[in-house]
Amino acid sequence: MWQVPLTDVGVGGKGGKYLILPPDYKDEVPAGYIPLRPKTYNIYMLIRSILASRSEEDVRAGDALVQQIRIYPLSQASNPPKPRFVDMTDKLYNAVVPYDDSFYDSLARVINEEPVQSRDLEMLGMLLPLGIEKGKEFKPDPATRTQLKAAAAEAHAWLIEGIISTCERYWPDGKWNIPAPPIAIKTEFLWEVPNYFDVDARGITLASFFGPVAKLGAGSFYLNTYFDKSGGQLSGENTYRLHVPANVPASEFWALTVYDLQTAAFFLNSTHLTVDSLDKDLQKNADGSVDIYVGPKAPTGKESNWIYTPPGKNWYPWFRFYGPEKAIFDKTWKLPDFEMVKQ
Repeated sequence: MWQVPLTDVGVGGKGGKYLILPPDYKDEVPAGYIPLRPKTYNIYMLIRSILASRSEEDVRAGDALVQQIRIYPLSQASNPPKPRFVDMTDKLYNAVVPYDDSFYDSLARVINEEPVQSRDLEMLGMLLPLGIEKGKEFKPDPATRTQLKAAAAEAHAWLIEGIISTCERYWPDGKWNIPAPPIAIKTEFLWEVPNYFDVDARGITLASFFGPVAKLGAGSFYLNTYFDKSGGQLSGENTYRLHVPANVPASEFWALTVYDLQTAAFFLNSTHLTVDSLDKDLQKNADGSVDIYVGPKAPTGKESNWIYTPPGKNWYPWFRFYGPEKAIFDKTWKLPDFEMVKQ
């Protein structure tokens, strides 16, 4: 499926009607729609309703905005059905990618569901010895499954090393990165240049996150890091402080969120996943700056500015700018590095 972005929707508050057409669609596009032409049958989308604050009134307004979204077959355009919304508040579910032999079952299924693109051909040939072939059922024997399980674990380790080592520093004297290899930004997450398709950069990036934007910096901008100021890898048993200077260049809001390096997901049973500028309990310093703490235990009196990490687990943060402004792009505003503090 390749996970390449088709478009960004809602930037600047603009709505619209998007018509998602299958790869073999040959008819005319009806008037009044913005056509999207994926090369696959399976697609997905992510939509965030950005709240003005966390007040009950603004939360209700944000929810009402989401409720206006309609997804339906074109044949029902004259009378769109009401979609089904599933409220996942306080529901625990496992969305962690399994790096085991079940990956190959999913791969075989998707290959059978999707049309073959020219970029797929070499890889499809390499999969034949594993018993994965378009139009055929994948039925590996126990010995092959054992090999596939080990291969997936080896690939996982390779991807994590790539995540840590291939991103460019945003400020040369700091530890923050744009969270993807340079070709991702250069090609707007399409991975393709005239001379090659960078399958390695694509795999490394999408092992860390799965929703690349079509235009980084238009409606949002992101930074991440894996190291503290001294160069040590961020680890759950330590407590770190991040000093966020005043006047963060984000017209909507900013947020710091922490993820497990092994899974690229939240830590299980964390009670405070994000510190952001929308939180009415956020503690600010006299000059408008904010000190955020990340570690296994909140410093006394700093619970609202703290994110939990379990000992023995490596982690990484994303600092998100929603409505990014000029000062982050011309680098006149700078985010300092994490510093380890004693508890």
